[in-house]
Amino acid sequence: MKIKLLIITLFFSNIVCSQKFYLSKNSITDSSVLERKISNIANEISKKYKNSKRPDSLERLFKFEILAGNYKKSLSTISDYRKAYADSNSARMKAIAFEFYALAKEIEKNEKTTFSKALNKAFEIKYATLPEKYSFRITDYFAENISDHRKKIKNSLDTFTKTDSIDFNSAISLCLNYLNYKTYSTVQSQITQSLALKDKKKFIVETHNLKTISGESVTVMVTRRKGNKLALPVILTNNIYAGKYDDALGKRAVAYDYVGVVLNTRGKRNSNDIIEPFEHEAQDVYDIIDWISKQPWCNGKVGMIGGSYLGFSQWGAVKKIHPALKTIVPQVAVGIGIDFPKNNNVFMSYMLQWISYVTNNKFTDELDFNNYAKWDSINTAWYKNGKSFRALDSINGKPNKIFQRWLDHPDYDEYWKNMIPYKTDFSKINIPVLTTTGYYDADQLGALYYFKEHYKYNNNPNHYLVIGPYDHGGAQNFATNMLRGYKIDEVARININDLVFSWFDYVLKNGKKPKLLKDKVNFQVMDTNEWCHVSNLEKTHNNSLVLYLQKDLNSNRLIKEKPETLDFITQIVDFKNREEKDIYFDAGKDSIRINNSIVYQTDILDKDIIISGAFTARLKASVNKKDMDITMNLLQIKQDKTIFYLSDYLGRASYAKSNEQRQLLNPDQIEIIPIDNSTFVSKKIPKGSKLVLILGINKSPDYEINYGTGKDVSEETIADAKEPLEIKWYTDSYIEIPILEK
Repeated sequence: MKIKLLIITLFFSNIVCSQKFYLSKNSITDSSVLERKISNIANEISKKYKNSKRPDSLERLFKFEILAGNYKKSLSTISDYRKAYADSNSARMKAIAFEFYALAKEIEKNEKTTFSKALNKAFEIKYATLPEKYSFRITDYFAENISDHRKKIKNSLDTFTKTDSIDFNSAISLCLNYLNYKTYSTVQSQITQSLALKDKKKFIVETHNLKTISGESVTVMVTRRKGNKLALPVILTNNIYAGKYDDALGKRAVAYDYVGVVLNTRGKRNSNDIIEPFEHEAQDVYDIIDWISKQPWCNGKVGMIGGSYLGFSQWGAVKKIHPALKTIVPQVAVGIGIDFPKNNNVFMSYMLQWISYVTNNKFTDELDFNNYAKWDSINTAWYKNGKSFRALDSINGKPNKIFQRWLDHPDYDEYWKNMIPYKTDFSKINIPVLTTTGYYDADQLGALYYFKEHYKYNNNPNHYLVIGPYDHGGAQNFATNMLRGYKIDEVARININDLVFSWFDYVLKNGKKPKLLKDKVNFQVMDTNEWCHVSNLEKTHNNSLVLYLQKDLNSNRLIKEKPETLDFITQIVDFKNREEKDIYFDAGKDSIRINNSIVYQTDILDKDIIISGAFTARLKASVNKKDMDITMNLLQIKQDKTIFYLSDYLGRASYAKSNEQRQLLNPDQIEIIPIDNSTFVSKKIPKGSKLVLILGINKSPDYEINYGTGKDVSEETIADAKEPLEIKWYTDSYIEIPILEK
């Protein structure tokens, strides 16, 4: 019976998706006719999503409801969408522009007034319900490029120059592009003006162009609440992403009853100095904290907050701690020289895109940065032409000094060390620190590097860590309900901003310590709905699972017993071949690309285990070259035959023993390569699952390619490939997976 129902469902689904929609040439050129046609199409499409529960489907549903003129229903669906997306407070700003539009259209219809008057009323109604703590970034939602939306509509309509119909998916694209244009072109200007008037009544915002002690110029924006006469603690953010984000950061601090100060990195906004990312924070932040501490609106206490680059800059600030700096909260902090612009000493192609983003002008070059097709084509062109990685910036004809400067430092040398604390510098950091990161944070390695070094060199660090099922955005903002298809445990769905500012209240206002911080390390075990609290990172696990990489004719295995007879698996990677076909590992329902890799898997687990921590490995190998870049991916194959990503590693073999000094491999000799800097994860793996290890060699447009000559990798070209890389992976190689037993 179930099979029959499935066939019927698929049959009708195919009918809907194969449906065509017709538009005459007259409807394309007549805007009123086009609007009616799109409304009819949207009404038909909305039926496909009427039982939606997932956030992405609910988002489409409310948009089609708006287009179909069902404004009241769309407002209800927007509410459902937010509930499905995240905590109700955290998700308050999701779809806010569409809510303003739909509410205004409903008022316009019911009260028979003009849209402009209806929009003013809709704004006042909605604005009155928005708490400052959760709406500080509202203006960000009204900074759309309207001409870009207009172009997308034109591209969709161009289809009809050759035919009078479009397929189902093209119709969806047309509808969504039309709504985006319709919404932002009618509400953006008026709402932006209304928000500016509200802000003028609530905030005092002052911009200062200051000189550092060494004579360089920086821009500082100060945000205070109008009418407040008291000196308050100051929350400082050092922001290289100069722009409207600065306004939001200042307002956020005020919303939590602080003074907000945003320092733009040297060279940004009104500064005429050269933009040199990461290089001057240690000195410039100190000078600005000194200035802040002497202002009448500051009570002498300063805390710092920010994520990614903004997190790094706090570690730059404590290279030399100003007495007024009482705490830092580095979120998803970039580990400069550790995880960006290189990951375990392997430079990434993304670094050029990012450098251009922050150095093309005094603010940020959003248009260029978000032109993913351009950057993909640059990386792909470099990969296929086989030029040196140093030539990546010449693909688009714009040589980049910062890019070249970074490549001059493949070791973790003095250049990187001068930007952040190094070794014994950490012993002098005695102010309270709160670090937040996530299992799927792109800068987790950086965030944990600072944490581990602080504990290594400081006898009693007052440093707390919060880590859970969050990505780069979530660990500095708020948790979503779903992440990468995983339904996040309810206890993990926290608002990071609330946590951080309760920390500031604790340190700067003698408030209570946040309840979540029951010990120094606070981590959420996925699929248990529990937080765990331990005194140091080593205690996140209390056992380990050692698995050897066993050769097998049918399927290479991960086994607990060390093999009695030594054997090896030979892997060959041809770096000259840039047109190879994709190869996949099929788990049953999911598959994953495994080019230039070997797959090992366990037997089906006969009991539940909790993986908690970062895996390590000792790889025993013989290589015909002097170096290689190793990739490792640890996966869970669930009982339903789907794949769940757990943890990974990318690193250069010649730096595996020390990231400060390269030690080349001896060709054709057996070597032990330690793997010690993978990503941290904590998750329950139920019995019936399997663990899979994908061991491979990096050969990708996303990173520089190590041809194994022993020369500076950024100088190597495809001419250095010569004979293929040949590796013998010995069967007494093993991976050690940290286990938490309760």
